[in-house]
Amino acid sequence: MSKRPSHASVANGAALQDDSTSAAAAEFDRSHDKQKILFSTDAGHFSLIRAMHLADLITELNGLCGVLSLFSSMRYCLGDPADKTNLYYALAFLPFGLFFDFMDGKVARWRKKSSMMGQELDSLADLISFGVSPAVVAFAIGIRTPLDHLCLGFFILCGLTRLARFNVTATAIPKDANGKAAYFEGTPIPTTLGLDAIMAYWVSQGWIHDSLPWGTMFQGTALEFHPIVLIFMLHGCLMTSKTIHIPKP
Repeated sequence: MSKRPSHASVANGAALQDDSTSAAAAEFDRSHDKQKILFSTDAGHFSLIRAMHLADLITELNGLCGVLSLFSSMRYCLGDPADKTNLYYALAFLPFGLFFDFMDGKVARWRKKSSMMGQELDSLADLISFGVSPAVVAFAIGIRTPLDHLCLGFFILCGLTRLARFNVTATAIPKDANGKAAYFEGTPIPTTLGLDAIMAYWVSQGWIHDSLPWGTMFQGTALEFHPIVLIFMLHGCLMTSKTIHIPKP
């Protein structure tokens, strides 16, 4: 999740600062109101594109990286399992998603333009790149029994819930001098890149499909699953934790 400011967080942070910070918050207000008016009244050609900020377009690139990762995973599943090229592509797109996730917040603060649409776009793009895509890579490398599916679904839903909670509670979390939230509540969803790094190592070592670490439990039964999937469930629980507070850099 990027450090992209929300309209409300900037306004709340500005209340504690001097006149210059208040002026910055007023600029965010004007930007937000202008985009809202454009979305509701402009019916011309490409009105949606024209109403978007530069930071919004960068957020779209984050989502694109997640989508390309999904397609690469599916191409691997349809091809020769011995050819891991598409698996590496699927994993390689995700750090680029993190880069764009980081840059959209930087650009929003640089241009002093933020919006509710930008905040929602950010969450949706993060869900694709850091929630759905890693789970689909896990499926591609062999974590694919029916019980595995439920466990990976739990992981994705934890990411979804964590992002929704962030949008709802952003204004309630204490702010720093710039109006940014002082800490993350639960682990940020981009930390799933750690899981991607682990899977990349497994792929490089050939530890996929029947060679997955920790093997398979209850093989041949309805409860058959790969114990390694529990790492995804643990990470999902960490994302939704309310007691874990990670200071923002």
